[in-house]
Amino acid sequence: MSQRELTSDEIRVLKEVLSADYKNGIIRLREGEYQYNLAKAIASFLLELYFPDVKDVIKRAFGEEKTNDVQFVRKIQTILKKMEKSNIVRILPKTKPWELQRYALLSFKFHDADKNLVILATDEEIKQVERVLYSMLSQKEISVAKIRKTRLKTYILIFSVVILYLVSAWALLQPVISPITFVLAFSVAVACSLMLGKILAKG
Repeated sequence: MSQRELTSDEIRVLKEVLSADYKNGIIRLREGEYQYNLAKAIASFLLELYFPDVKDVIKRAFGEEKTNDVQFVRKIQTILKKMEKSNIVRILPKTKPWELQRYALLSFKFHDADKNLVILATDEEIKQVERVLYSMLSQKEISVAKIRKTRLKTYILIFSVVILYLVSAWALLQPVISPITFVLAFSVAVACSLMLGKILAKG
């Protein structure tokens, strides 16, 4: 399992799961049975801010050896599809055609077909994930703001360098050369070029 940055759609789905109240499922979620074990495994991944594929779920719920059993994998995919139709699981769109489908829950809390209350994560666990997600999103927003600021500064410097070098060239082409204009424009252009070089080197 390799962690990667969440997409905006995945963040939206995760927020919906975290804020969802009890959902009414139309299948039984009894501890020890396939549906419960699969739901519990998916819940544990969501608490880690990760959307698992079928092999991730199988590995956590039944052991790594089962991920190599093609018939078992297909069986679990069929059960997960049934759980989607039963208002328990959400199947996420593939980001790449060759990837396995990934899964989420509609909530961490359910009323199953037998009207039992099924809780797959405690309130404290949910709040902890919300705090981590909020912190991650805040850092992401700060990073985006810094990138935008850097880009704006870069564009301004590029524009300034071009204009100042043109002014320097213009000053040299005049019948009467103005040393002050040339030296000032050229000096500022060099300074802007150095600043631009530092920004590009950091990027």
